[in-house]
Amino acid sequence: MDVIERIKSQLSAHPVLLYMKGTPDFPQCGFSAAAVRALSAVGANFEHVNIFEDPELREALKQYSNWPTYPQLYVNGELIGGADIILEMYQNGELQQVLSEAGAPKSA
Repeated sequence: MDVIERIKSQLSAHPVLLYMKGTPDFPQCGFSAAAVRALSAVGANFEHVNIFEDPELREALKQYSNWPTYPQLYVNGELIGGADIILEMYQNGELQQVLSEAGAPKSA
C-alpha cells in the first residue's frame, strides 16, 4: 500500500483524526498540544497519528491536504484545518457543532 492509500485508509477508518507531532498524552509542539486541549474540552473521541513516527507520511500528507503545517484535523475525511482554525472553532462553538453533525462519538 503506498503512502496516499495509507492516508485514505486512515481517514476512512476514523471519523475524527488528528495528524499531530507527538501523542495526545505527550504532544511534541505547542500547536499540537493546543489542538488536543480543544478537542478534549469538547469531549471529542478522536484518533491520532504521530507524524514523527512516519516521515514518508509526514511529507505526503502536506501534498495530500495542500496544508503545509501540523497538526491537521480531519472530520469524516475532510480537512478542518490546523491549530489556529481548531482553536477559533472551539472558541466560537463551531468545533462542537461540526463534531456533533459528523456523528463523532464523545469520549467517555
